Amino acid sequence: MTTPCIICVAITGSLPTKANNPAVPITVAEQVESTQEAFEAGATIVHAHVRNHDETQSSDPEKFAALKEGIEKHCPGMIIQFSTGGRSGAGQTRGGMLPLVPDMASLSVGSNNFPTRVYENPPDLVDWLASEMLAYDVKPEIEAFDLSHILKAKDMAGKGQLVGTPYIQFVMGVKNAMPVDRDVFDYYIQTVKRLFGDDAPWCAAGIGANQLKLNEWAIAAGGHARTGLEDNVRLDRDTLAPSNAALVRRAVEICERNDRPVASWQEARSILGLRLPENASKGRAA
Repeated sequence: MTTPCIICVAITGSLPTKANNPAVPITVAEQVESTQEAFEAGATIVHAHVRNHDETQSSDPEKFAALKEGIEKHCPGMIIQFSTGGRSGAGQTRGGMLPLVPDMASLSVGSNNFPTRVYENPPDLVDWLASEMLAYDVKPEIEAFDLSHILKAKDMAGKGQLVGTPYIQFVMGVKNAMPVDRDVFDYYIQTVKRLFGDDAPWCAAGIGANQLKLNEWAIAAGGHARTGLEDNVRLDRDTLAPSNAALVRRAVEICERNDRPVASWQEARSILGLRLPENASKGRAA
């Protein structure tokens, strides 16, 4: 039986602005509306950052709380994943929203280069973020910018810092980090299966124009896909994406071409081993 494809939509991020694309949602209200459109188009995970009204990055737990409330109301059943990425804050402020108990949170387990700086994830901070996720029953999504990050996830799982089978996302195409390389991509998949088993779920994200290529590779290879305006503001070189939903619909079309059913929120939660939300009965049907 073909595994349904989970589509994650990264709606905002920390960098894209309305100057880059007017469709980038900044306020909580805009983010909720954009998420609902993406949910109705087929996304079952929302990867969320929050912003200040001047579009600068924020790690304000109150903003995260308002966003979570809005998504739960308008997208019942959707998996809410908060970002603990380093562009939104420093040190333990990056995990200040974890007591809100989202379903998931991103977890970068090692450092690497970004376009203009080092993306620092020191071991003590990684350990603390992982411990907070354990304490609040938040499932990490391991962001693998490098092969060593997959091996680090195995080490952490062996120490009990991660519960269950990790969900690992390959991030490719960040300038100065791992480029988009098919041989490396295939080896990432082999490594996940070798370390965690053939049925271990994994996802892939491509940055900029590479988003489409990574969506195609991941869906065809049996993995899950991330799309959204955080990673890519265009449909092609000459066309801005009109919405997050438009990028989700493109991923759905790739699923259809590859005979992959798109996961409902119920199927996505089952694949990832997540609890059902209290408002589960109101969600989009499987």
